[in-house]
Amino acid sequence: MTKNIDWGSLGFGYITTDYRYVSEYKDGKWDNGILSTDSNVVLNESAGVLQYAQTCFEGLKAYRTEKGQVVCFRPDLNAKRMSDTAKRLEMPPFPEERFIDAVEKVVKANIEWVPPYGSGATLYIRPYMFGSNAVIGVKPATEYQFRIFVTPVGPYFKGGAKPITLRVPDFDRAAPRGTGHVKAGLNYAMSLHAIVDAHKQGYAENMYLDSATRTKVEETGGANIIFVTKDNEIVTPKSNSILPSITRRSLMYVAEHYLGLKATEREIKIEEIKDFKECALCGTAAVLSPVGKVVDHGNETTFPAGMEKMGEITQKLYDTLTGIQMGRIEAPEGWIKVIE
Repeated sequence: MTKNIDWGSLGFGYITTDYRYVSEYKDGKWDNGILSTDSNVVLNESAGVLQYAQTCFEGLKAYRTEKGQVVCFRPDLNAKRMSDTAKRLEMPPFPEERFIDAVEKVVKANIEWVPPYGSGATLYIRPYMFGSNAVIGVKPATEYQFRIFVTPVGPYFKGGAKPITLRVPDFDRAAPRGTGHVKAGLNYAMSLHAIVDAHKQGYAENMYLDSATRTKVEETGGANIIFVTKDNEIVTPKSNSILPSITRRSLMYVAEHYLGLKATEREIKIEEIKDFKECALCGTAAVLSPVGKVVDHGNETTFPAGMEKMGEITQKLYDTLTGIQMGRIEAPEGWIKVIE
């Protein structure tokens, strides 16, 4: 059974579902956790998350496969990445095996919200953690909540597989999205002005350059970037200040082991992009979204793949990755977690 929803019309937004997972950290340990029907969070006005933004989050998805199974894609990597983030923010890591168990519990509890196979929609899973007790003075909280909610979503970018346009902004994000292989919600807040400004100017996203020299491509506000050379090599930026994307990591493996293509992570100069034939954004939300054009202060680069559809190689990467996620193609060992 699934909910009676027009799944094909869903955008990437929040819909309240039936259950969420909640676990609290007090007196030096995490409790057993519960499934709750209450979507509200009540906090003291001086909670650590409100005063000093001591918070982090993850994002992953549940899919309904061709055979009717409900599965998650590589949740162990999300568990590891969130643990690394928590340590960097002086937060108590939520045990990785419990993270996976909590994901399974909350998806099962909301199984009717998992969109049907072939609908183009998925169930987005948002684990997050924050300092919950009153803190005054810059120091870590002593109490925390780990929570997971789920919501059905459609494509992240309007237009689905239609290529989008990026711009190179004339200002930085103020903080990178990933630092030392962690992801913190604070850094996303610092990029909000940039993305709102980009949308006002008619662009889908910002392509950020390294803050030190502003000569090397890094990522966008919400996704990593991959390029395809004229020789069909997959190239992606190498930098310590970008998010270590699970989707990008998976795509590089798919390129080499499923498609027989060379896949390279290296520094990419902004002037190089004119030499690539395809470009795409990748991430849990974006999946693999084609880029048709990059505008750098009036200088436009339109990729040979064009503005009408995905390029040939990007399409093959997309079809293979989603085929693995949806059960149409055999997955590497450990990539798929069957929920039901």
